[in-house]
Amino acid sequence: MLYGIGLGPGDPELLTLKAVRILKESIKVFVPGEMAAELIRPYVTEEPEILDFPMIYDEQKLKEIWTENAENVAEYARKGDVAFCLIGDPNFFSTFTHMKKVMAEVAPDVEVDTVPGISSITSCAARMGVAVETSFEVHDGVSDINYLIHLKARKPQEIIERFEKEGYNEFIFAERLFSDREVIIKGKENIPEEGNYFSIVYGKKN
Repeated sequence: MLYGIGLGPGDPELLTLKAVRILKESIKVFVPGEMAAELIRPYVTEEPEILDFPMIYDEQKLKEIWTENAENVAEYARKGDVAFCLIGDPNFFSTFTHMKKVMAEVAPDVEVDTVPGISSITSCAARMGVAVETSFEVHDGVSDINYLIHLKARKPQEIIERFEKEGYNEFIFAERLFSDREVIIKGKENIPEEGNYFSIVYGKKN
């Protein structure tokens, strides 16, 4: 099993209990840089392996490096639990997102899961002393907006109908995430008409 683990914004006290547990149980830990390595050293028995992800524009060379890294990780993940740790959250603007795609190509037999971390999106509000009380957008300054997350999705089918008009065509419905009553439903045709206060609709443009 390969776990993509979010370490939060850099404060060692903001690692989750689940992240720490998996770190302690993993047979091998990988990181993309020294900052992540420093955060996790108190929780691992062996020095984490720092993988090289150079900032270059040669696509062929990049593909070779990503493939080599993925094959290295897969070799250990076939033997037991392995962690790939990074600053922030593994599913938001993350190195792990691409790692997961490459792993699916070179090692489809390896199961992959993610452990959320406190992302810069939420941690900035705490450090800035501000609150976000209405809808908002997150930009990286380069890419188009291709995803949506609709909170408090009491009428999920109505939400889906509205966002289909904006070009979204892939939907997932979730309710009471991480609780013993968690529900996750993929596909518009399977999503119910009614949700509750703890419901979310995720949409994507393909």
